Amino acid sequence: MMKMTTVLALAAAIVATPVAAQMQGMDHSKMDMGQMMKPTPANPYPPAEMDMHHKMMGATGVDATETWVRKMIEHHRGAVAMSRIVLSETKDPKVRMMATKSIAEQTREIGELTAWLRTNGKRAQ
Repeated sequence: MMKMTTVLALAAAIVATPVAAQMQGMDHSKMDMGQMMKPTPANPYPPAEMDMHHKMMGATGVDATETWVRKMIEHHRGAVAMSRIVLSETKDPKVRMMATKSIAEQTREIGELTAWLRTNGKRAQ
């Protein structure tokens, strides 16, 4: 029991240390969120990411199950949006194939989640 407790305590310390070290002393007041969220040629995704984030934060249901389903729908929609962006930006055939596959898979999952809502008498979103 002593070994297990020691191992668990060490594991917790190892996991927590990098996060705690990163958070301590950070001055967020100088961060320009407008600049960070501005799309650039190297990172055209911020508008899609923010849209997904806002929609996920607002997606709630009457219980944890429905809330999860609604948040996952928005999460998958965000993946579709980012995949569409990369399709408009890249010429790399492998990335184009992966993005196209992602769109198909995410769209299928959105359909499954939406079907769950309907089957359970919930309004679709």
